[in-house]
Amino acid sequence: MSDTVTSPVPATPGLTPADEAVLREALKRCSPATLDAALAYRRTGDVTAIPTVVLGVIERFVDPEHRPRLKTVDTSLRIVEDLGVDSLTMMEVVMLVEESLKISIKNEELRDLRTIGDINAFIEARVSGRSAVPARHFPIEAVAEAMPMQPPFLFIQEASVSPAAATGRYQVAGTEFFLQGHFKGNPVLPASIMLEALGQLAVLFLLRSESPDLERAVDPAAVFFTGCEGVRCHRVVKPGEVLSLSVRPKRVRAPLATFEGTVKVEGEKAAFADEITLTFGYVGQATPPPATA
Repeated sequence: MSDTVTSPVPATPGLTPADEAVLREALKRCSPATLDAALAYRRTGDVTAIPTVVLGVIERFVDPEHRPRLKTVDTSLRIVEDLGVDSLTMMEVVMLVEESLKISIKNEELRDLRTIGDINAFIEARVSGRSAVPARHFPIEAVAEAMPMQPPFLFIQEASVSPAAATGRYQVAGTEFFLQGHFKGNPVLPASIMLEALGQLAVLFLLRSESPDLERAVDPAAVFFTGCEGVRCHRVVKPGEVLSLSVRPKRVRAPLATFEGTVKVEGEKAAFADEITLTFGYVGQATPPPATA
């Protein structure tokens, strides 16, 4: 890995026979699909091949007991906590990705690449010539400090926020007050709580993303829910399971911000919202009235 600070430049497609031989040797312990994707990317510059390369390289280094989790293609999987990759192995992963895709990742950037999705998004930005800003990680203490919602009505236990998206996690303990009587002898997480968790993640995005669409700091006391459309629930969620949350802004123009949101559990889609709309105000502005009680 390089420590040299350089400006990002778009990747230049092209692969000589000598380059191909080196690439085949480097990826000889990876799956055939990984090699095919790397060859496709190096020949054409097609960024859609990048996730397959990243996933295949990670699979090469993780212990066998963790490999089945990769089959779910859950990009919210954490490299260290969920896949058991230690810091030295993570460096091996990154160096092989660098060699395969002909890119460079600085050590300070590596610290913020916590999930498979973080790595994919960072690399796609880097090879496309865009500024590759790693997502910022927020443990539960930092989430609670930022958010107007607080326990027991805070449904984000950790999060990663970039200028383009946010991801988060919440484990259903089974002791939550809203599970009492929902349902008798069969506790099931209410769908409304999944939507609340997505809404809270959207709030965190507004407060901490540094999105270029935000003119200045958003006032945490001036963010309110206004509406939700296109909601679908696909899976029952039980105590002990972990919600993998993700939101992506579709439109941000004060005083409104609209997001697409997804909830997954073990890689399976549990809930989806096509549009979650919030109203917000900036610090120093008059606080807009809440749209809902």
